[in-house]
Amino acid sequence: VPPAQGGTPTTSAPAPGETTAPAAGEPTTPAPQSRVFPAQAPPTPTPAPGGTSTQQQQAKEIADAKALRQSTDQSVQQVAVASMDCTKPDPLAGNDDPALPLVTCSQDGTEVFLLGPSRIDGQEIADATSGLNSQQARHEVNLEFKSSGADAWSALTGEYVYKRVAFVLDSKVVSAPQVQQGPQLGGRTSISGSFTADSAAELANTLKYGSLPLSFQTSEAETVSATLGLSSLKAGLLAGAIGLIAVLLYCLFVYRMLGLLAGFSLIAAGVAVYGIIVLLGRWIGFTLDLAGIAGLIIGIGLTADSFVVFFERIKDEMREGRSFRSAVPRGWARAQRTNLSGKTVSLIASVVLYLLAAGQVKGFAFTLGITTVLDVIVLYLVTAPLMMIVSRSPFWAKPSVNGLGSVQQIARERAAGQARPKEMSR
Repeated sequence: VPPAQGGTPTTSAPAPGETTAPAAGEPTTPAPQSRVFPAQAPPTPTPAPGGTSTQQQQAKEIADAKALRQSTDQSVQQVAVASMDCTKPDPLAGNDDPALPLVTCSQDGTEVFLLGPSRIDGQEIADATSGLNSQQARHEVNLEFKSSGADAWSALTGEYVYKRVAFVLDSKVVSAPQVQQGPQLGGRTSISGSFTADSAAELANTLKYGSLPLSFQTSEAETVSATLGLSSLKAGLLAGAIGLIAVLLYCLFVYRMLGLLAGFSLIAAGVAVYGIIVLLGRWIGFTLDLAGIAGLIIGIGLTADSFVVFFERIKDEMREGRSFRSAVPRGWARAQRTNLSGKTVSLIASVVLYLLAAGQVKGFAFTLGITTVLDVIVLYLVTAPLMMIVSRSPFWAKPSVNGLGSVQQIARERAAGQARPKEMSR
């Protein structure tokens, strides 16, 4: 299979005269030890002439490497093998010609290979998985070729029985198993050797996903200066503060003194969120960005919504003729079911968004999830206990204080309207 180009893993048959090394094919037995070519320093390259651009210099290095390491002359090949240094960056990584021989290193840099021309392209690999062979108590990598690659693999394994074939990715040999039986029909084969579970899984992933013809394009790029970023952050925090003040004013206008309890709960939730963000910043390096601030601002609305639901349930109970003292616990029993249902949906949405999204959207989902959880905690530990306490106070029961005088008037009118028919029937 041809040497990889652009990240495509390929296999190629070793050139004549190549020695074998400890690896395996399907089925496998311990292969004889190979001769590892000593890595020697290559000749010192000639410095690029003055004025030569970096691209021109890189092109020259690639051309020189091809002339030395992809030559069809056996004497040049021996020089390339002797001078190969596996510790230095490879200029042929992804730039080799699959139709020519190749002198290259193993991925771990411990062996030097002289490979023949490519025989099968890596995109012919349909699947690669790792697993434990329970019969032989060893980890294996199982390969499956596409129909077009199955015939080529059968021909290659039939030609190179007890010889090694190489799987190459970006001009590096990722695996060089020895063929133990051939030809291998059906497009299925396995690679075994001194694998652990992790190394077998790593090789399977390299063969499977490295064969995908991926390409990346920049869809959006934005550079923000430190000053502009700080200004945006301050603007976001200012927007959050304005939203908090607006919610407090609305609660005071609609619910009178009860709005103070809502404001106290909002401040408690804000302090809790701030403390959590500071701790996460110290523990895991969490940084609050614009998307995170947006999640916090939405969290303010969700927290205020909890109060609105609670207070409206109290109103419903008072419309039925109950006093403020008895309406608060009954309203809480009804409100908490509604609030928990809404918070659960919001939390599930935050978790799903965090798991599936990327980039700044994760920050938005993270802060939204935090505010949702803290909202429930504050609702149970701050808001509900405060309301239970004030419901027993004669001062808070006054309509001028709690703003529920109109609701009590409606309750009295309903009670009077129901009493009149009874008096007439008498």
